[in-house]
Amino acid sequence: MITRSGLFVTTATFLAVTGVIAAESPRVAPNASCRVEHPRGYAAVRTGTPIVIDGKLDDPAWTAAAWTEDFGDIQGDARPAPRFRTRAKMAWDDTYFYVAARLEEPHVWGTLTQHDSVIFQDNDFEIFIDPDGDNQQYLELEINALNTEWDLRLPKAYRDGGPALNEWEVPGLKTAVAVEGTLNDPSDLDTAWTVEWAIPWTALAEFAGRACPPRSGDVWRVNFSRVEWRHTIGADGKYAKLKGYPEENWVWSPQGRVDMHRPELWGHVRFVTTAEEAKKPVIAEDQAARWFLLEIYDAQKAQFAKTKKYAASLSELGIKAPTEPGWEFGLEAKPDGSDYEAFVALPRPGRDPLKLTMSADSKITRSPAWDQDKP
Repeated sequence: MITRSGLFVTTATFLAVTGVIAAESPRVAPNASCRVEHPRGYAAVRTGTPIVIDGKLDDPAWTAAAWTEDFGDIQGDARPAPRFRTRAKMAWDDTYFYVAARLEEPHVWGTLTQHDSVIFQDNDFEIFIDPDGDNQQYLELEINALNTEWDLRLPKAYRDGGPALNEWEVPGLKTAVAVEGTLNDPSDLDTAWTVEWAIPWTALAEFAGRACPPRSGDVWRVNFSRVEWRHTIGADGKYAKLKGYPEENWVWSPQGRVDMHRPELWGHVRFVTTAEEAKKPVIAEDQAARWFLLEIYDAQKAQFAKTKKYAASLSELGIKAPTEPGWEFGLEAKPDGSDYEAFVALPRPGRDPLKLTMSADSKITRSPAWDQDKP
């Protein structure tokens, strides 16, 4: 057969080299969102020995750390499972937040070598961190198999008009990649590539909005994404993207739609000091309230697009009031409909109620604040 690049190969060679199923049509993700049940949870255990960042996951801290669940499609289980396995691990100490990942891949390749390139134009691995879970002031880090890195910060999500601050850097960031096979060699089959990150707390502290390094037991919002492109072999004998196929997005905690910039859907990472603490389930007490506020946010966006005004009541949005015992709820809009604010207050036995307030730009304010909230 002849590939789209004009290179003649046998059908067997084409399938082995590209991983493409000949009868498969291009994968175009639908616009509709899929249901997301609950964000993933992970307990990152503190390490007493700094991790050597060399791309190889052989440090004692990594041996002891648990793997995350296998990554799935960004939209959730309703979509086909990823073609290749991806997993991650996390750890921390007083200096760094450590992340490691293993990306199974029969052909490890990359093209981008300039720092702060748009790395997802290659196959890549990405980290998203929102320390205080307010849906704003979060960072995105990307890396390819050439260890080319892109770091950026977003004051707000793109949906809320936030720009990507590409000029923002992470001083002291350490990254490394190791390839189980050969890089950029289409003539053989590889196994995987592994990546390590050491992200300094000093860089995160400037926008964390809470204790940084975290206190033991603190929970941050984190997610990981892998971008994968189908490929062929060009006339020059090098890897090239297969035309007509969009990128595939495989993530740790599903987003329900093709959009990583919805921080309220990211996973929960609890920082602990012992392996015994790590055995406890990581479930956020406020997640149900956040789901409800997210439902309001989406409905208000649709309402504003239709009427140029935000609604002042749930009935206008077609949403039922919460019926959970003890919940308090409120929704107010400016008289001209240019802005609104919604809140949910949750009862907590033996503790002050927890109040989450959301504004039109999806910012969620927590009261009491994280560092003032003691069990």
